[in-house]
This record gives sequence, C-alpha cells and structure tokens, in this order.
Amino acid sequence: MTTWTDHTADRPISLTAPSGLDRAAHHRLDEAWLAAAWSHPSTRCFVVSGGQALIDETPDGRTELVMTPSFEAPLTEAHRYFLGTDEDGVSYFALQKDSLPGRMDQSARPAGLREAGLLLEPRDAGLMVHAVALENWQRLHRFCSRCGERTVIAAAGHIRRCPACGAEHYPRTDPAVIMAVTDAEDRILLGRQVHWPEGRFSTLAGFVEPGESIEQSVRREVQEEAGITVGPVEYVASQPWPFPSSLMLGFMARATSTDIEVDGDEIQEARWFSRDELGAAFESGEVLPPYGISIAARLIELWYGKPLPTRAAF
Repeated sequence: MTTWTDHTADRPISLTAPSGLDRAAHHRLDEAWLAAAWSHPSTRCFVVSGGQALIDETPDGRTELVMTPSFEAPLTEAHRYFLGTDEDGVSYFALQKDSLPGRMDQSARPAGLREAGLLLEPRDAGLMVHAVALENWQRLHRFCSRCGERTVIAAAGHIRRCPACGAEHYPRTDPAVIMAVTDAEDRILLGRQVHWPEGRFSTLAGFVEPGESIEQSVRREVQEEAGITVGPVEYVASQPWPFPSSLMLGFMARATSTDIEVDGDEIQEARWFSRDELGAAFESGEVLPPYGISIAARLIELWYGKPLPTRAAF
C-alpha cells in the first residue's frame, strides 16, 4: 500500500480539523483531579442525548455548542465524561442524559453530527464527536461480554468495569474502508445503495473483517459489491464516524477490470463516470453529489479536481 499525496489539504475533512484540545487521558483515573476540574468556575459542559446536542447561532454568525458552567449543569454522576482541556486550561465535560434540556430563549436547537459537523468550529466539532462516540458505546455496552454482569463506568467515561469478574471494557472503534475506484481510462466507479433515493451515488465502502488487512478489505468489498477487481491501493486519510462506532479509512484504488456486476443486496446500481459525464450528470440532476460530512465527497473531489456541487439535500 502506498499513501496518496493530497495537494488540496488546505480544506480539511469534516471532523478532522485540529481542535486545539488535549484529551489529557492521564487525568481520567485521577478522581481528585477530575473533581477539582469539575468544580472549577471555568469548566464548561454540554448535554448529549441520542447522538444530538444543542447548538446555537452567535450574533456574529457562527454556530457553537450550547455549553454551561459546571455549576449550572443537570445532575448526573455516572454519565459525566471528561473530554479534555484547551490551551487556556479550560476543562470540558459531556453529560449523557435521556433527553436534551429545554432552553428559555428558544433559540437553540438539537442537532446531530451530520448537521452540526458542518457548522461547528473545530473545537466544538471535536468535543461533539468525542461525546457522541462515548455515548453510543456506553448505551450499547452495559453488560460484561465475559460473564454478563452489569458493568460500571470508570475513567471519566472511557472504561466500563465488571464488578463480578474484574474485566475492563474499552470503547470500540470498528474500522471501515471507503474507496474511490478508478480504471485505466481514469473513470470513477460510483454506486447507489439499495435504500438511497434515485440518483444518489457515492463511493463504495464496507467494514474490515476479522483477520483481514485494510488493503484486502478494499479489494474484497469492491469485488463483492460491484464485481470489480482492484490492484493498487493508496491510503488518503481517515475520519471518525460514530454512527455508531466506526473509523472510516479512505483510499484511492485502481481497478483491473471494468465489467460491473452489483450484488443487489447492498448496491442497487453502479456506474463508471468520466469527469465530463459526472459533471453533466450533476448539472442535469441525474446524479446527486455526496453531501455533508462524509469523507466520500472529498475522495471524489480528489479525482474530480474541483469541489463538488453543494445543492444536494441529503
């Protein structure tokens, strides 16, 4: 595997821009430090619930997470997650609740990462993706996988311990590959999943299986979904994708065959596009470009040579 050189890296992939935050993992087991940080007047926190948090627009037109000082926060002890500190020494916590709090001013609104990730500044986006990933893991892993006992939260939300057998369980991240496949004519292969609306096309993707390298996963997924064989594979970049617990590993891949045979289970349709053909399809509305925070749009742009249209509504 080689590594793709991205000459347009001035536009970072969503959720990957430097946030200016130090996760300060060495403090997670220091209960005295955590208690002091929580009670400090500069500490800020926000509520996460069902993958959403409250966001609000500032007078100068920015969008930010709705955060409060810790002394104004809703009560919760077990589900309080330490997210890190910034360069000014401010500590940040997320509080997992069954619902988001109401707002007296009615200006804030709930938003998930697919929306908020496009609007928030890097610091707030980094905080939210960390909090949502922890919340998803906490909700889905309440019992010990060894003995079945209910586990308890430790390390400021980053460990679950079993009081019965002593096992420690850590947040899981499932690696998934996503790839822009091109052929000898420099056309790109795009597919439409069975549950997507007509006209929506994007790059192929899939999970890495046990005992498999990421390069093998790229080749297997493309073969399974579109019947295309792949030769050289070049790594581009990664992106956290907590829906609920993935890490997207982005690649450029070169096809060694061109006859498409979709599986019909995951991919309903797949097509080769030249740049002119894809541009015309965007213009006519025949093809809807990928929208939002996914690395898919960036991979297509690396091949396309310019930003994709942004009129898509999904």
